[in-house]
Amino acid sequence: MQPEIKLTKLASCAGCGAKVGAGVLAQLLDGLPVRRDPDLLVGFDTSDDAAVYRVSDELAIVQTVDFFPPIADDPYLFGQIAAANALSDIYAMGGEPKTALNLLCVPKSMPDSAVRAILRGGYDKVYEAGAVIAGGHSILDEEPKYGLCVTGFVHPDKVLTNAGAQPGDVLLLTKPLGAGILTTAAKADLCPADVLEGVYARMATLNKAARDAALPFRVHACTDVTGFGLLGHALELAQGGDVHLTIDTAAADIPAAALEFARMGLLPEGMYRNRRYAEPYVDAGGVPLEVQDALYDPQTSGGLLFAVHPDDADALFAALQKTVPSAQRVGTVQTYTDGARISLR
Repeated sequence: MQPEIKLTKLASCAGCGAKVGAGVLAQLLDGLPVRRDPDLLVGFDTSDDAAVYRVSDELAIVQTVDFFPPIADDPYLFGQIAAANALSDIYAMGGEPKTALNLLCVPKSMPDSAVRAILRGGYDKVYEAGAVIAGGHSILDEEPKYGLCVTGFVHPDKVLTNAGAQPGDVLLLTKPLGAGILTTAAKADLCPADVLEGVYARMATLNKAARDAALPFRVHACTDVTGFGLLGHALELAQGGDVHLTIDTAAADIPAAALEFARMGLLPEGMYRNRRYAEPYVDAGGVPLEVQDALYDPQTSGGLLFAVHPDDADALFAALQKTVPSAQRVGTVQTYTDGARISLR
């Protein structure tokens, strides 16, 4: 079915590429007072994916909010991707989504049918996750935007954060990279239709299967790879755990088309923001520039990045190969001594 309007033409940025850069965000948050509460297990000061608040010895709530401009022209698909992206933050903390609230910004000129299709896409993805949409909020805006505020449950002793990686851990990733590059090419009508369909299908895929596969194993840290790119989110994981990461770039699943567009210089603005933020902490070695670009590329509804105990790595990798879009063994964790936080090889 052809979309009624070209949603991506209504926005200056697409998907998670619209996020405020990590460096700018850190400056904005610097100095803000942080209220200490012993039941706030994870707050905004740790750069984690969601907040976690303990309700009892057996229950903690996980809360997140995420919304962005259109990443796809089809309104229903846009709603699905935006919902999957918001739900991913709950999965990244080891949680189970329970309720969601819509966040919707629409131009006056947008057809009612397109607005309903966006909401229907979000509803369907939330229900697929086993959660319910319980309300929301909408405003008029020149650019369309959609997302969710999501609440989930997790046991207080089973929270996954980005601060627990340990030397010896193995890094596993669950979706391909390059989505930002490929959708940028699509805005210029350069991305082949079959390649773009695959990108959209992966972005609309929940990270539930990845989270479920990881639960039986000793996962020490987890984050989802979204707007800050693999290297931006890996840097947060490295700093949070005070460790060093080695990324095996040959093991990363980067579509050939994304590398070709990167060589052409067809790159999203968010890639440059991510590079400026993370590059001072990265030893790129002799890795080709187009591969580096793909590692800095902002992802929308990207995969989960796990730091797992080395004795569990093979078993978790095998489990992920059966359930996720692309299981990748992308690196290892070492003791941090000095210098770069991340080394590429």
